[in-house]
Amino acid sequence: MNFPEDLKYTDTHEWVKLDGDVVTIGITEFAAGELGDVVFVDIPEARAVATGESFGSIEAVKTVSDLIAPVAGTITEINPDLEGSPELVNSDPYGQGWMVKMAIDGVGELDNLMDAAQYKQLIGK
Repeated sequence: MNFPEDLKYTDTHEWVKLDGDVVTIGITEFAAGELGDVVFVDIPEARAVATGESFGSIEAVKTVSDLIAPVAGTITEINPDLEGSPELVNSDPYGQGWMVKMAIDGVGELDNLMDAAQYKQLIGK
């Protein structure tokens, strides 16, 4: 299983990649595997979200799960490829399967997230 070192992770299995004051957010390879085949990703609109708030949902063959904002900020972009190809979440969770881009309220928002080693420990890998 792959856990890129340049990402931050949450205990709800989202990953975060910082680029300036914008973050890209998706779900981890572990989460995608646990969900099974993703059939639909629903992120209703670009808007401001608080840390811990649901910003959408992901539907798989097994279940439907909320997507939880790991940081506070404003969603500026929703991955348009997921509408027609939600399976990208399974096949490329850290690349083409990203969910949203957000302008974050401050880089300090990342201080409460885990690094790859801590995330591996959380999931027992």
